[in-house]
Amino acid sequence: MKTNINRQLAIGNWQRRPQILMLLIACCLLPVIFLTSCKNKKIAVVQNAQNKELWTCPMHPEITSDKPGTCPICGMELVRKEEDSAAINNIQLNDLLQPTDRFVVSSIPVTTIQKSAESIEVGALGTIAYDTRLVNTISARVSGRIEKLYVKYRYQHIMKGQRIMDIYSPELLTTEQELLFLMKKDPNNFSLIEAAKQKLLLLGMSEGQLQQIIETQKPSLSIAMYSNYSGHIHEAGNTMPGENSGEQKMDISRVMEELPVKEGMYLEKGQVIFQIFNVDKSWALLNIFPEYQSILKVGDVVRITPETVPVNNFRAKIDFIEPFYRKENKTLTARVYFDNSKLEIPIGSQVKATIFSNAKETGWLPKDAVLSLGIDKVVFVKTGGGFKVHKVETGLSYKNQIQILSGLTSTDSVAANAQFLADSESFVKVN
Repeated sequence: MKTNINRQLAIGNWQRRPQILMLLIACCLLPVIFLTSCKNKKIAVVQNAQNKELWTCPMHPEITSDKPGTCPICGMELVRKEEDSAAINNIQLNDLLQPTDRFVVSSIPVTTIQKSAESIEVGALGTIAYDTRLVNTISARVSGRIEKLYVKYRYQHIMKGQRIMDIYSPELLTTEQELLFLMKKDPNNFSLIEAAKQKLLLLGMSEGQLQQIIETQKPSLSIAMYSNYSGHIHEAGNTMPGENSGEQKMDISRVMEELPVKEGMYLEKGQVIFQIFNVDKSWALLNIFPEYQSILKVGDVVRITPETVPVNNFRAKIDFIEPFYRKENKTLTARVYFDNSKLEIPIGSQVKATIFSNAKETGWLPKDAVLSLGIDKVVFVKTGGGFKVHKVETGLSYKNQIQILSGLTSTDSVAANAQFLADSESFVKVN
């Protein structure tokens, strides 16, 4: 009896085994179905997120927005976030581990050198000065004493042919007496008489004075000295007789107005008495900074505006560029000659000038693409998947561009804004 019961239980368990097996299979498949469903939902969420445009800040990537705008931290314009960027396969781990002063991984915009011949306007300041080519001197041709002086003060304007002084000269008086003696005692000796006349003319006597002596048959005790030039009169640049020969030359711009030459003074033969400065022809001395030296040349057109009378601005050309730097201002000086007879610009006036120069065709980059390290200038050159620091030689800066003299080729791509790649916590090193 007991055996039959056990047999029946065994048969029942065998009959229920497929049901248990199905239950076990269902329990195993349930997690797989659940995980697959979650994955599909996650993929759908990711796809929806990818289809949605996002905007981010180049300097603060943690800032994102679903529409264009500005960064709330730095105020920069937000840029579209590229989710489908191509993978960079050539980046090595060593590149990522390099410090920011050698290699920077970034995808900011790039630019290249633009070749052009810019028409550059260079501003300069300067002053009006005497044209030294028209500085003339009045010298004593004979030794003697000043009997009468007709000019009294410095800067006095004199005209050509104007009487300046009367000089008593024993040498001149002796030569006059020799001429009169020959004409009286040996009138047929034309060679000696002509020689005596030429000597008087060479000693400074005018033909009118000589003719008067011949007519009156009386020697003149003094000879009149006339100016051969027109202009402003100044004292001589050299020291006067009797003064220390090592004394420094007088400054023509000093306040003192009285001339050092006085009546009764003795002059030596060949001594420079006065200097005559002609203001009808003047020049403007323009101070040029060193960075513009390479583009300026003789013949460039200049517009000059006097500060005293701005309406009297005029155009001229650079006539000469001094081949040295002036010690007082460390600038190069360009001379511009002009006719001052009608403009009448006072000597020493300050002027503003604009020089129009056509530079040779050279390479230019935006100013933002060049980073200044003081003495050195660097750019970030595109290489591989990032940017590498590279030293360049720069020229002048004009408007929003900077001239590149060497260090780059026309095919090199550099970061359009080097400031984005400069780490404020590190110093960019240039090898």
